[in-house]
Amino acid sequence: MITRPNVKINLGLHVLGKREDGFHDIETLMLPVNFFQDELEINISDRFNARIGAGWKESEDLTVRAYRQLSQTYHNMPPVSIRLVKHAPVGAGLGGGSADGAFALKMLNELCNLKMNEEVMLRQATRLGSDCPFFIHNIPMIATGKGDVLEPYDIDLKHFTVKIIVPQGIRINTAEAYKDVEDHRGMSLKEALSYPVDQWKDVLVNDFEKTVFAAHPQLAQLKQQMYDRGAIYASMSGSGSAIYGLFVK
Repeated sequence: MITRPNVKINLGLHVLGKREDGFHDIETLMLPVNFFQDELEINISDRFNARIGAGWKESEDLTVRAYRQLSQTYHNMPPVSIRLVKHAPVGAGLGGGSADGAFALKMLNELCNLKMNEEVMLRQATRLGSDCPFFIHNIPMIATGKGDVLEPYDIDLKHFTVKIIVPQGIRINTAEAYKDVEDHRGMSLKEALSYPVDQWKDVLVNDFEKTVFAAHPQLAQLKQQMYDRGAIYASMSGSGSAIYGLFVK
C-alpha cells in the first residue's frame, strides 16, 4: 500500500498569550497543500523492517513510532515493512513529519484491519504528535488552544495555486520563536479571513514574522520576492522557515 502524505501551510497565525501549562494559546487556519508530497509504502511482512530516507534514526521517525504505538494497543498486529521517501522539507513549518505519522496511522488501520473509528484514530494521533490530528482530517481547519482544538473551516481557494520556497541552511527553533514573539494585537483570525484574498496582505498576519524576520532577513526578502512575482498573498508558514505565496491560476 502506497500513499503520498502532503504538507500544510498556515493562513494567519496569532499568538494570543502564554498559558498556565507553559504552552501558548494560538489561532491559525491550517490548509493542506500538495506542493510537497512524501512517498510512504507500508505492507504486511514476515518481520518488521523500515527504510527511512531521512536524516534521523529509524526510532525517531513518526511512521515507525505510529506502528509501535498501535502495537501496544492492538497486540495481534502483524509485522510490516515501512518505506519512506522524503520530499517535504524538514523543520520548515510545513508539518511533513506529522503528515507521515498520521498517514501511517490511517494506512495501518486499513492494512491491519484495526477498525479504528475517527475518534480513536484522533486519540492515537494526539499521542503521536501535535500536528498529527490535523492530517487525520486533512481538510482546512482552524486550530485554537495550544493548536490541539480543531474546527473545520469552509474556504474556497480553487482559483489560486500555492507556491512554496524553503531556503537552504535556515532552521527556526520553535521554542526560541515562541520565547520572543509578542502577543497578538488586532482583529481575530476569522475576521481577517472574511476579507477578500486580495486584501489579506493588509489584515492576515503571522505573529512570528516580526521576530523571525529580524533574525533572518533573507526570509523577509523571500516574502517580498513572492509579491514581486505576482502573489496575491504571501506569508511564512508556522514559525518558518518556509515562505509561500498564493497566485491566481
